[in-house]
Amino acid sequence: MTESALRPRKANGAKPSHRGEWVLHLALTVTAVLMVAPFAWQLVTAFKTTGEASQSPPTLWPAEPTGDAFATFFDSVPVWSQFTVSASALALRVLGQLAVAALAGYAFARLRFPGRTLLFGLFIAMLMVPSQLFLIGQFELIRDLELLDTIPALAIPGMFSAFGIFLMRQAFMSIPTAYEEAARLDGAGPLRTFWSVMLPMVKPTLGALAVLTSLYSWNDLLWPLIVSPRGDNRPLTVGLAGLQGQYGTDYPTLMAGALVASLPLIVIFLVLQRQFFNGIASSGLKG
Repeated sequence: MTESALRPRKANGAKPSHRGEWVLHLALTVTAVLMVAPFAWQLVTAFKTTGEASQSPPTLWPAEPTGDAFATFFDSVPVWSQFTVSASALALRVLGQLAVAALAGYAFARLRFPGRTLLFGLFIAMLMVPSQLFLIGQFELIRDLELLDTIPALAIPGMFSAFGIFLMRQAFMSIPTAYEEAARLDGAGPLRTFWSVMLPMVKPTLGALAVLTSLYSWNDLLWPLIVSPRGDNRPLTVGLAGLQGQYGTDYPTLMAGALVASLPLIVIFLVLQRQFFNGIASSGLKG
């Protein structure tokens, strides 16, 4: 048998073409370059002088790279105190949302109670409402609890998420009912079944939700400005926003601060990236 006869052929008898694969890889490469370009520009600008960053047309590479922008950022912004506030609010928000979303998602997916479908529909409808519409009610709640200008005030509203509940519901619905039946035969109640059987099986989705919640919490700017009027407990995003002047902005310092502020998110994603992709893929649209 000749070598040509051993080559794979399409259903119509023609030889397979790799043109489609090349087009796909080219499109993915161009998309990746477009996504990475802003981060590369941010990194390069952080090592420029203010004059070089303001030149027109802009320079692609600094003539004499300098780290003065990082020193200026640490001198003009209380980085460590604001970083502590951001990290504390992030930890509270992530832990709270994982607990609430997991319990509520399990209830909507597995428990039978009157009005379950209607209540879940109301949760889904909340996804269509801009979050800014809840600001007044949330502020009044935090004020009545006497939590203004505290770290819990930054985290409490973010513990409740309709998207998180929906994501966890989809994850629990993708698990076969045989596991629950086996747990009930062993005498486990709903809470024990949830904690010992069901929750360990949705760890990838919990990791994905933790990454998304961390992103939203770390980048939140409007809510801290509302609940921290005195500024004693303002996160790092507020410090970055203060670097933008009304009549001019020191872009190298701003880019250096943004680079420093993004490092914790990069670390979180690198640690949980496998759980993130597995969680999104496994829970997505099943059920």
